[in-house]
Amino acid sequence: MTIANPVYSTKSCRYGAEALREAALLIRAGEPVAVPTETVYGLAADATDNHAVAAIYSAKGRPSFNPLIVHVADRDMARGLAHFSPVAEMLADHFWPGPLTLVLPVKAESSLSHLVTAGLPTVALRLPAHPAMRALIRESGRPLAAPSANRSGGISPTRAEHVLASLDGKVRMVLDEGPTSEGLESTIAAPEATKIRLLRPGPITDTMLAEATGLPVAAGKGDVAIEAPGQLESHYAPSKPVRLNALRAEADEYLIGFGLMPCHINLSPEADLQEAGANLFAALHIADASASARIAVAPIPPEGIGAAINDRLKRAAA
Repeated sequence: MTIANPVYSTKSCRYGAEALREAALLIRAGEPVAVPTETVYGLAADATDNHAVAAIYSAKGRPSFNPLIVHVADRDMARGLAHFSPVAEMLADHFWPGPLTLVLPVKAESSLSHLVTAGLPTVALRLPAHPAMRALIRESGRPLAAPSANRSGGISPTRAEHVLASLDGKVRMVLDEGPTSEGLESTIAAPEATKIRLLRPGPITDTMLAEATGLPVAAGKGDVAIEAPGQLESHYAPSKPVRLNALRAEADEYLIGFGLMPCHINLSPEADLQEAGANLFAALHIADASASARIAVAPIPPEGIGAAINDRLKRAAA
């Protein structure tokens, strides 16, 4: 017999002391809560509770082989969950709190749910910079597993209304703190003794990682098909077909531009890659809701954060 997912009355609350207390009570009761980070809105739940983590997978329709990022309030909480090598400590010194996720060997004595790691010997950890997520971790007293707060594979949410458009009725509460600042999911890196493996590009670029450690940065996976979030071939995808490197729109296309060009919406008229990254998912949401049958996106230079933008676009078009 198939059991239907529960349907909730989803409440959107402006972030503040009262909303934070209510969200923490839900977390301690095993319920997921949508909360902003500096990257995208996350669907947070107690990372030590199997039922709470399962509720994340259920609400998102996320495959169980795809591991989750665990968010921590401070370095001490992180050290209680994973083994930190000297290289990992160096990266944390430079980029935490912030949009860098480290894939580290999980401690056998950690209290993490096995669902968080999807059976892998590693865990993806991040110390976020956003005050709402940091406060929710402290108020609930739990490390929080928190993938993006949207249906699995869909466009990531950078505003509370994006969360409601995707998960309304599937979660009890959304903490609304306006648009996120980075607009792209965190960089995911696996530090090793002689190199850093870049598992997902993001706001912290490969050049920044190399400069912080003096080690080479190599893109690519390890010996398993999926060892971190964001590695599925098709991901971050609108409901409409996406055409990349478009210089003009066809008759049935909504064109997302970059730099000075005729288009329906522009990621950055000044061709600023940081601005483009912050606006990318919001533009995809608008394009997906338009009357056009297809979406076209202008070429984005691959340097710096452009690598992360192109990674998301390639998966959106897959």
